Amino acid sequence: MFISDAFAQAPGGGAGGLEIFAQLVPFVLIFVIFYFLLIRPQQQRMKQHREMIAKLRRGDVVVTGGGLVGKVRTVSEGDDEVTIEIAKGVEVKVIRGTISEVRAKPEPISGKPPVKENGGDSTSA
Repeated sequence: MFISDAFAQAPGGGAGGLEIFAQLVPFVLIFVIFYFLLIRPQQQRMKQHREMIAKLRRGDVVVTGGGLVGKVRTVSEGDDEVTIEIAKGVEVKVIRGTISEVRAKPEPISGKPPVKENGGDSTSA
């Protein structure tokens, strides 16, 4: 009277290998999608940022995480700080990791003098 017929039934068979595989496939697919859409691009961005920070040198124009734009004045290999000049005579020390972008690199110094053009005058004396 108080007992349901469902409790009186015999226990079902164990889940077969194919049923377990079919239940795990959606989770594996979700992980693969997350890896290629979220995890891998973030790792590549972090790698690029580390390389950019490692290649910092004097004269680079940088943007900090706080939005300051300045020119790198001193970079020391062992130190985690970089000195940037944000205005004439105003220098601040920032942590390397807070530099978010390198805007311009200085021109390399070459041993050759700059080539001067005549301005289109082709007459010779």
